[in-house]
Amino acid sequence: MSRPDWSNTSADYARHRQGFPDGLYDLLAQHGLLRPGIQALDLGTGTGTLARGMAARGASVLGLDPAPGQVAAATRLAAEQGLADRAHFAEGLAERTEQPEAQFDLVTAGQAWHWFDRGLAAAEARRVLKPGGALVICHFDWIPLPGNVAHATEWLIEAHSPHWRMGRGTGFYPAWATDLALAGFRDIAFAGFDHEALYSREDWRGRIRASAGIGGALDSPAVARFDAELAAMLDARFPPDPLVVPHRVFAIWGRA
Repeated sequence: MSRPDWSNTSADYARHRQGFPDGLYDLLAQHGLLRPGIQALDLGTGTGTLARGMAARGASVLGLDPAPGQVAAATRLAAEQGLADRAHFAEGLAERTEQPEAQFDLVTAGQAWHWFDRGLAAAEARRVLKPGGALVICHFDWIPLPGNVAHATEWLIEAHSPHWRMGRGTGFYPAWATDLALAGFRDIAFAGFDHEALYSREDWRGRIRASAGIGGALDSPAVARFDAELAAMLDARFPPDPLVVPHRVFAIWGRA
């Protein structure tokens, strides 16, 4: 599966999409996966949310993404956060990173594993990891429960983008354990937690405009029509501001 190029919606993607909560970095640190001074490679980095989060905690990170617009946004955001010395970004593929063998202590993929050829990406991650290094795959998903704003939004996305098949999720990805095992990773483990994300109405609309089902699938006039309907739905059914959107953080990892 090829990953969409969100270059045209990178402003919405960077401005409105929330990154992983601090609890993820605490979790990785507790399990000995993230610590100051390590060399990390972030695959499918997008606007660098995960890469910048790790750099803020002392890691030296290279983020790779095939979309030039995403790389440019990640570079700009790292500079704005004062992280340009520890977070670097370049165009590149998860399945063929062109990085040296046994170079990194940690390889990560946040919100991206489903876009890759997973078998090739796992094998490439193992190749570039030092012995004992870890591949961590993590996701931060809204949880659509009947009556909540995520559930209502998914129905609207499906009405405008009927080929979208990424809704109704639970935030758990047990199949990824098989990806790790087949690539030769050992000591496979997983962890996660639920998190209530607060979104202003504007940020939720921007978050959804930049999603795969809308910004990644529709042309600009269609996105505008969707956004108008989403705004009307929020006004009618979810008037409180900020919106409380339940999310789930899921991380799975294995050692090389």
